[in-house]
Amino acid sequence: MLIGSGRSKQFLNVVDRPIGKGKNEVSLSAFAFLFSELVQYCQTRVDNVAELERKLESSGFGIGLRMLELLCHREKGNRRETRLLGILSFVHSTVWKALFGKVADSLEKSTEHEDEYMISEKELLVNRFISVPKDMGAFNCGAFVAGIVQGVLESAGFPARVTAHFVPVEGQPRPRTTLLIKFSEEVVERDRQLGG
Repeated sequence: MLIGSGRSKQFLNVVDRPIGKGKNEVSLSAFAFLFSELVQYCQTRVDNVAELERKLESSGFGIGLRMLELLCHREKGNRRETRLLGILSFVHSTVWKALFGKVADSLEKSTEHEDEYMISEKELLVNRFISVPKDMGAFNCGAFVAGIVQGVLESAGFPARVTAHFVPVEGQPRPRTTLLIKFSEEVVERDRQLGG
């Protein structure tokens, strides 16, 4: 319901307001602080590194579910991808841009398995300000982003297992983060039928 007349319109209910694009920017220091708190919160509730990564994935998964709805509404006029390469391109470009302000560094298909794809980032934002103690081994905060990507894919009807891995790069002091996306067999078969 609108109140007033002419140019000034006031909405009584938040649901009645139009969805605007907004500024889409969050202070980097605010994000780093909140993410650090999330990691510390999760760390106090687990016993090992694998559980911590699963907890971060779970936190990201819920964000991914909602992210797809928002981006499909804003960017695609409520249209959804039906093809495997289409959804991967959507994640690599549109989702990544909404999360990090840029397109992901690379999207590659595995040469060994037809159901595996990789999204790589030289310096993933969630790993940028994290110092991992030696006793935590190869703990990767990219598990949070892997959860987001998995949530987007699951919500879009492309069930997959997404994991984050460090990959050493020759001549670079820090390894890059690679998200390994392994689609379920039904997704690969459906895409094969749509293409054939």
